[in-house]
Amino acid sequence: MDAQPTQNLEDNNVPGSFPEPVVLDRYVLNVDEPATHKPTDAEFYISDSAGKLRPNHAMLKDHFFKEGRLEEEHALFILQETTEMLKQEANLVDVKSPVTICGDIHGQYYDLMKLFEVGGSLNDNCYLFLGDYVDRGCFGIECLLYLYALKLTYPTKFVLLRGNHECRHLTEYFTFKRECLHKYSEQVYEACIESFCALPVAALVDRKFFCVHGGISPELNTLNDIATMDRFREPGSHGLLCDLLWADPVSGFGEEDKPNSLVPKGTTFLHNATRGCSYFYTYAAACQFLDRTHLLGIIRGHEAQDNGYTMFRKTPTRKFPSVITIFSAPNYLDVYHNRGAVIKYANKNITIRQYNASPHPYWLPNFMDAFTWSLPFVGAKITEMLLAILSICSEEELTEDGSSEEEEAESQALADMTPADYQQRRQNIKNKIMAVGRMQRVFQLLREESEAASELVATEDISSQATAGLRVGPDALNVQGTQIGRNIRSFDDARRSDLMNERLPVFEPDSSPSASPTTMFPPPSMRLPSRRAGSMGEGLNMEMLIKKTLEEDEDDSPIVERLAERIARGRRVTGRPQPLKRHETT
Repeated sequence: MDAQPTQNLEDNNVPGSFPEPVVLDRYVLNVDEPATHKPTDAEFYISDSAGKLRPNHAMLKDHFFKEGRLEEEHALFILQETTEMLKQEANLVDVKSPVTICGDIHGQYYDLMKLFEVGGSLNDNCYLFLGDYVDRGCFGIECLLYLYALKLTYPTKFVLLRGNHECRHLTEYFTFKRECLHKYSEQVYEACIESFCALPVAALVDRKFFCVHGGISPELNTLNDIATMDRFREPGSHGLLCDLLWADPVSGFGEEDKPNSLVPKGTTFLHNATRGCSYFYTYAAACQFLDRTHLLGIIRGHEAQDNGYTMFRKTPTRKFPSVITIFSAPNYLDVYHNRGAVIKYANKNITIRQYNASPHPYWLPNFMDAFTWSLPFVGAKITEMLLAILSICSEEELTEDGSSEEEEAESQALADMTPADYQQRRQNIKNKIMAVGRMQRVFQLLREESEAASELVATEDISSQATAGLRVGPDALNVQGTQIGRNIRSFDDARRSDLMNERLPVFEPDSSPSASPTTMFPPPSMRLPSRRAGSMGEGLNMEMLIKKTLEEDEDDSPIVERLAERIARGRRVTGRPQPLKRHETT
């Protein structure tokens, strides 16, 4: 018989032994590895029928899907070539059916891929996008570059309109600028801004449907008003360009004639308090515009919809919805739980196609790395350890009376200090211990913020305009005060929590030479630090929070205070602090 092999003592079956860890394989095998290489010129460029160099959109689709990035010169090529092409288009673009009309994308690249699956082939179809390609989501630059690459390859098949987020003001305020700086450079961001100013602002589908990002304006009397306007600029806080990008249907649109309506009878436009700019337009205003321009309906985006779309009240003459809102970013911000939708218009028929959100890679807020994100957790543990070391007294000892007068006098004499200096030194000891307790609160606050990181804010913070941008108190840095899942369980919950982000932001970025472009601990919300700035314009970052906490005199933990008092009484004061001696070595 053959001899049985001797079992190795390090065999995995031996009790107490462990298999050799495999550190080179991916932990989650069903998730593809991110692309680490950047396409070469041979991979990036292709030639069209006229011999012009164009980006290889098929390669880009897969490359971006794997989180790949481009060489900066390739990204700039797409942006600059598209800008020149867009400049040749009119302010008001004519679009022929069949067409798929798409709403807001907001940097949700993986949902954009689903949109093209639902929207149909380019063989017998074209695409009209109503704007808002960037911000809020983490893949805005991928969405923009891919759509621009498609525009360069199929100029007549893709019409891209401008949204309110395609501007410098909002991209600095929200996430897109930070995304560009993280993934590419300032030069790429500036090229994006230049391309935004070249985007057309409205489109006519078969001369029947007025397509725009926001809505209509009291300055919009005829379509020629759009054709003759100057679009090659940043939109302001008022005027026709602002209204086309920012206006909304009034709340209760189509029901203004009911007795319980808050809209005065005969009103066509109201100030848009939700946005902080532009107007609400009423059913009467929409019908009057459609009658003047002999159009069938208004198709717009700009507002998240639970079902991905909303059809408003029909016009009295043509019995067609006066306004249709379309929104193409499903599960917006990963918390809205909404569906995405597109409008397919062909053969004089309108079809709404809905779809759900697709899984996507996760990014930490502000595109920060895991080490930076974890620092509040480490800090919280360190302060907990410091307090544990200092907690040398039992509960009974903490309630005991202090030292006797004789012991106090003896300690004072040994320290060779005046009574005032002696008391001051003891108070200094107490203050240091109290500072540790306060620092524990700081790190606990930052830890809760990191755990519940989101762009959304607690609903109670939006009740008044005066406090919408400033938080004071124990939840000053906490975006919600509690976990996201506890408060946001429906579309309406998310909508209420996100209401302050719908406004035109009012902020002044610090452009002084001494201003630091980043902070050691950026706020976990995807906002810039100045988004919660106070009246002094100071961003609420970790450094400011530590300074503020250490200056507080109230609301200290009674346990920490009693502990500090006990240690300060029990520690013999040895005199004034002396500088450290320097010991030379030979």
